Amino acid sequence: MTQPVGTTNPEAPTTPQDTGADDASGTFDDGAGAGSGARAAQPASRQTGSQAYALPDALRRRIPKYADLAPLMQFKKPELGRAARLRRASTIWDLRAIAKRRTPKAPFDYTDGAAEAEITLNRARQAFQDIEFRPGVLRNVSAVDLGTDILGKPSRLPFGIAPTGFTRMMQSEGEYAGSRAAAAAGIPYTLSTMGTASIEDVAAAAPDGRNWFQLYLWTDRDRSLELIERAAKAGNDTLMVTVDTAVAGARLRDVRNGMTIPPALTLKTVLDASYRPEWWFNFLTHEPLTFASLSRYTGTVADLINSMFDPTLTFEDLDWLRETWKGKLVVKGIQTVDDARKVVDHGADGVVLSNHGGRQLDRAPIPFHLLPEVTAALRSDNSDAAVILDTGIMSGADIIAALATGADFTLIGRAYLYGLMAGGQAGVERAIEILATDMRRTMALLGVSRIADLTPDHVHLLQR
Repeated sequence: MTQPVGTTNPEAPTTPQDTGADDASGTFDDGAGAGSGARAAQPASRQTGSQAYALPDALRRRIPKYADLAPLMQFKKPELGRAARLRRASTIWDLRAIAKRRTPKAPFDYTDGAAEAEITLNRARQAFQDIEFRPGVLRNVSAVDLGTDILGKPSRLPFGIAPTGFTRMMQSEGEYAGSRAAAAAGIPYTLSTMGTASIEDVAAAAPDGRNWFQLYLWTDRDRSLELIERAAKAGNDTLMVTVDTAVAGARLRDVRNGMTIPPALTLKTVLDASYRPEWWFNFLTHEPLTFASLSRYTGTVADLINSMFDPTLTFEDLDWLRETWKGKLVVKGIQTVDDARKVVDHGADGVVLSNHGGRQLDRAPIPFHLLPEVTAALRSDNSDAAVILDTGIMSGADIIAALATGADFTLIGRAYLYGLMAGGQAGVERAIEILATDMRRTMALLGVSRIADLTPDHVHLLQR
C-alpha cells in the first residue's frame, strides 16, 4: 500500500500562517491593541506572494554619502605614448588594429594580405577556431613550464620568429627589433634572405640570441653559397631553406597598391603619409632599405622574386645543401605528407609545414589540418625530424592546439609584425608577452603543466 509523500524538502514553500499582516499596507501588526486597528512604526517591508518580510538595510534606498562615493571616483590621468598604447593591447588582433592606424596602406597590406582571394589565409585562421579543447581537471597547474627543446637546443617558449622580408619597411627598427626581442625572450629568430638588415648586423644586434638564417636558393649558386658561408660565420646554427616560391604568388593587394621596393613617393603615398607622419619620418631619416642578399633593388615584389629564385629546383639541390651546410637543416614550405618524407630522406633535420602564410598558392593545404598526418608518417618511419608549423597563428591558444596535435614547435610571422608596426621592439616584446600569457592560461585550464604533456586527446577537431 502506498503512502502519500509528505513535503520534507527544507527548501519547499510552506503555507504561511495568519500573522496579522496587512496586505494593503505591507506592514505587520505588532499585536498591540488587537481589534482597535492600532499600528506601530515598523521597518519597511516587501510582499512576496502572500508572505511579507522586512527589507534588509542593504536594499533600502538612501541618498549616497560622499564617503561612499569617494572610493569609486578614481579617475586616472590619460596615458599617452607607445608604452601606454601597447599596454592596452590584450590580443594580437589589438596589435593589428594599432598597426593599421600607424602604418601606410601599402606596407600594412603587404604584411596583412595574401594571394588572390586570400582563401588560404582565412581557412588557416578558421582551422584554429574550429577546435574544441578537452580540459582535464583536478591537476596541479600551479607552475606551468612553457620551455621546450627544438633542433638540439632549448627554447623558453614553444615558438620562434619566422623569416619575413622587407621588415624595415613595416617599421624602421625592423630585424633589429625582432632579433633583440627574440633574444630577450629566449626564442629563435630567423632572418630572411630578403631581410633589410645584413646577417652580420643582426648577429651583432643580438649577440646572445639564437639566430637562424632562411635561404632562397638562387639560380646563381655562387651567391647562395656566399650567403651560406656568411650565415655560418655569423653563428647561425640552423639553415631554413624555403621551397614554395618557384614563382611569385598573385598578391593582389600589392598590385592594387602599386607596391614597390622601396615604396615610391607618389601623390597617393604622400596623401597616405599625412595620416601616418611618424612612419614616414622614420622611413626618410634612416638608412635606405638594403637586403641581406643584394645591395639594391628597385621594382615590384613579384618581379624581384621571379628574377631571383630558381624554378628548376629539385631534391638533388637539397642534397647539395646538406653537403654544404654543417648545422641543422630545415625545409620550409612542405604541404604534403609525401614531400615531408622525401625531404627528410634527403637529409633535412626538420620540416616546416607552411603555405607561406597563404601568400603563394591560394586554396593550398592548411598546415594545421596536415599536421596529424605528417607527424604520424614521420614517426612511423622512425624519424626524429622536427615538425614545425606556421600560418594562421593569432593567439597562444592556437600554438597550444598545434603542439597538442603533433607539432614540436611553431613560428609566428604576421603576429610579430603587427607588434613591430604597433611599437617597434617594444611592440614585438608585447606580442611575445601576449602569446606567452595566452599559452600559460590555456595550459593551466587544460590541466597541463608541461609542453611534453600535451596530447591529441586535448584537442577535438570540429567538423564544418
